[in-house]
Amino acid sequence: MNANNNLSNKKIEFSGLFSFCLFLLIWPMFMGPLIAILNPSFFDGPEAIKMSFSSGLYSARNIAIGLAFLGAIFFRNAPILFALISIRLVTDIIDAPLYYLHRDPVLFGLIVIFTLQCYLPAIYGLRYLWKQIKIKTD
Repeated sequence: MNANNNLSNKKIEFSGLFSFCLFLLIWPMFMGPLIAILNPSFFDGPEAIKMSFSSGLYSARNIAIGLAFLGAIFFRNAPILFALISIRLVTDIIDAPLYYLHRDPVLFGLIVIFTLQCYLPAIYGLRYLWKQIKIKTD
């Protein structure tokens, strides 16, 4: 119990690489909804002239998670950031094959984008946070 109180009272440190990884993980949460709002046909096909229910849910979900990330960063809360990055990683693991099945992109490009902008930053971020959490609880 005391270790949890110590962790919540101590702020984690942000390295330059960890901050860059957070940026790579967070910017799509605001950029994607912006695209969905400004260009509904990107998500819903060429016949879409206004935002659909699915685009609205996508936008609301991503903006909410993005704001949660910003709050956790502001408060430097390692356990919450760890949970958010874990959720983001699981979502990206699911999104990559779904995107491939429904959008017909070039497979190599899809692998490169998801690996460099989703998986590697998430894995590095989780590893960094785990070390921060272990240091703070010891």
